[in-house]
Amino acid sequence: MDTTGPAILDLGLVLLCAVAAGWAARRLGLPAVVGYLALGIAVSPFTPGYVADRERLGLLADLGVVLLLFEVGIEFDPVQLRREQRALLAAVPAQVLIGIAIAGGAFGALGLAPLPSVTMGLCVALSSSVVVANVTRSSRRRTDPPTESALLGWSLIQDLVAVLLAAVLVAALGSDTRGVPFAVAGLVAFAALALGVARVLPRILRSLAGEHDLFLIVSVASGLALAGAGSVLFGIPLALAAFVGGLAIAESPESAEARRRILPFRDLLAVLFFVAIGSLIDPAALMRGPGWVAVLLALVVIAKIAPTYLLARFGGLGTRPSQVAVGLGQVGEFTFVLATELSVADLIPVELYSATLATVALTIATSSVLVRFVPRGARACG
Repeated sequence: MDTTGPAILDLGLVLLCAVAAGWAARRLGLPAVVGYLALGIAVSPFTPGYVADRERLGLLADLGVVLLLFEVGIEFDPVQLRREQRALLAAVPAQVLIGIAIAGGAFGALGLAPLPSVTMGLCVALSSSVVVANVTRSSRRRTDPPTESALLGWSLIQDLVAVLLAAVLVAALGSDTRGVPFAVAGLVAFAALALGVARVLPRILRSLAGEHDLFLIVSVASGLALAGAGSVLFGIPLALAAFVGGLAIAESPESAEARRRILPFRDLLAVLFFVAIGSLIDPAALMRGPGWVAVLLALVVIAKIAPTYLLARFGGLGTRPSQVAVGLGQVGEFTFVLATELSVADLIPVELYSATLATVALTIATSSVLVRFVPRGARACG
């Protein structure tokens, strides 16, 4: 029996429905990603009607988040950040650590073990680079160039801090089964592999500059291969390994061209990533633990938006601090990755995992809309 035809039909229907959902969301003045998340809920096995194949959708979503974070890693420019936004180099790590302390302490008080509490604290402290990029590039945006620069720089440094902290946390999560020395050795070995790629890959891309098809294939394949090697050989989550892969060529002259070539693939698969997140939200689990959503939303405000506002206000950034805080007031890709790691390891209840996914959807929708209506208040103190 041919199983390829139904799989292709399933994928085609989901993408066509995603176009309709994204178009409808924009007509209502909402970001397209809100429509994608709503579509995921509609085609999930937890709601009546058409049900998409979650296994296939999940695979494509994994590809999407890998290319998404590979591209985010390519976009990271430490030289430009040091030159234009030096204040961010102090403000962003402070914001992440404050968020971990407040949110992690809250989860610990609610009964989670120390390691899952700290990991969930990191989940709360991080924002979505994709959503931030959409906020700064939207035709409906009401941000000015300094604020847009701060938002993009803040989210990129968050991602870098996230990779460093998440690598340690993931190693600790896996140490029960692999042992601490093995987990640490895996991190060191993967770092060595990434440094080797950083030396070789730009030269290969430079030699293929005139071969457009080969340049594209090598760019995409390198991101996928490095992410896969990190996961299979060293126990690093795919998304974290992909981000490191992007960093490997971030400072090379070929990085801008690689990003331009990858962007269409990333955008297509990112749609499926957000649809997949919606399809994982279990309303029954949310009904069993409605308090978790309230806790997560409150922590996003208390542990992230409030510290971000204060750091932007008094950190000498020359921006609109309210817009920076609201624009970063969501959780996204890394939150999904880390929460999934905790759920697979059975370190958090299913109700908290479903609440985390619901919080991803709610905060993305709320932040993307509210950032347009933040009053033009005073700029940060400089």
